[in-house]
Amino acid sequence: MGQPVAWFDITAKDAAKAHKFYAELFGWNIDANNPMNYGMVDTGSSEGIPGGIGQAGNGNQPGIVLYVAVQDAKASLEHVERLGGKTEVPPYEIPGTGVMAVFQDPDGNRVGLWQR
Repeated sequence: MGQPVAWFDITAKDAAKAHKFYAELFGWNIDANNPMNYGMVDTGSSEGIPGGIGQAGNGNQPGIVLYVAVQDAKASLEHVERLGGKTEVPPYEIPGTGVMAVFQDPDGNRVGLWQR
């Protein structure tokens, strides 16, 4: 069985504006009351995948990244590079949550890895 998509991340030039846009467009409840002002999305449904909306800058480009669940982010990035992709963001820990990383596929598409 393949690995599922585990998270979506929307990075915006103006995160507050994006929070309002997506809340109104899709009826999402977006809670950005945290130190990073990262908007945690609550769709109000058990269907779909969880996600959030953050601010571009400091190396974060505007865009959408889907995070795929993997057992080992470092090993997965090594496999990415053998297949012709490249590491964009090396694995880093989100305390108490898991490990994230981002790579570019051979066409330059950004894809995330999520390790619990």
